[in-house]
Amino acid sequence: MFAEERQNQIVALVNKNGSVRVKELSEKYQVTEDSIRKDLTFLEKKGLLKKTYGGAMKKRVNVHDLNVSQRKDKNIEAKQKIAAKAMELIKDGDMVFLDISTANLELAKLITKSSLNITVVTNMVDIMLEFMVPTTARLIFIGGAFSIGKDGFVGSFTNKQISDFRFDIAFLGAVGVDVFENNVSTYMVEDGLTKSAVLEVSKNAYMMLETRKFNTDGTYKYARIDSFTGAVMEGKPPAEIEEKLKELNIEWL
Repeated sequence: MFAEERQNQIVALVNKNGSVRVKELSEKYQVTEDSIRKDLTFLEKKGLLKKTYGGAMKKRVNVHDLNVSQRKDKNIEAKQKIAAKAMELIKDGDMVFLDISTANLELAKLITKSSLNITVVTNMVDIMLEFMVPTTARLIFIGGAFSIGKDGFVGSFTNKQISDFRFDIAFLGAVGVDVFENNVSTYMVEDGLTKSAVLEVSKNAYMMLETRKFNTDGTYKYARIDSFTGAVMEGKPPAEIEEKLKELNIEWL
């Protein structure tokens, strides 16, 4: 097999599986690990993947779906799976925070249909509207400055209100997660600062995370990954990502 053909196949594998390992590629193509590393370096320079320690992963992209209206009808099945898993973490009597996140919107729908006797605090308008039905859960809505995305409230006044709470568990959205740089990002600074304020007053905090977001970035880093208790995902992440999460002592569902 010519090097170009092997490199094309490597790109296809990265795009299909999310990541590849040097050792596995070396065995698959019966070439030295050094040859594979050279392939990965070449492909990274062409912008087709991102080299990592021991392998490579899909190239990260920066997405700009700023408004909830742009996101809430996308990847619904994945978000519903995430919400169902998150429900398993909530106990009767908990004080729960749900931030501006379309996965949290799906979680709110499940909470209102459950018999949980809990208090939910949120700054997301769509979540507030979900509670306009008979439910055993109590809702507290946090106000402040209306976000640019017109989906909730953020800013210093919002953060001041949040600082007076002590949440048993919080579920926070993320635009992107980079396990190699240990950061979690969102779109807007104000939203990020509000998420950070929630983290500071939460006993346990979980990222509501579609696995595709391991390959995307937002525009503002709001936390380190190891600031969280864990991540709730719709499926198993690539092996390389899983290893990094273990190194960071992050549990995942």
